[in-house]
Amino acid sequence: MRNFTAIIEREADSDMLVAYVPGFPGAHAQGRTTEELNQRLTEVIQMLLEDGEPQLQAEFVGTQNVKVA
Repeated sequence: MRNFTAIIEREADSDMLVAYVPGFPGAHAQGRTTEELNQRLTEVIQMLLEDGEPQLQAEFVGTQNVKVA
């Protein structure tokens, strides 16, 4: 079993949740709930992995809070 880190954002226009895996081309999905989003993203990643091991273009490192005065 593989684990991937996904970034989740909420689109302001549609209120949909959107997720993507940094550096993994094509690994993105959307859904109305986190459960639906997780299911869809899992399916997308499984399909992409069927084509072989991905050539990741970047690696998720973390997040950082930036304070601006």
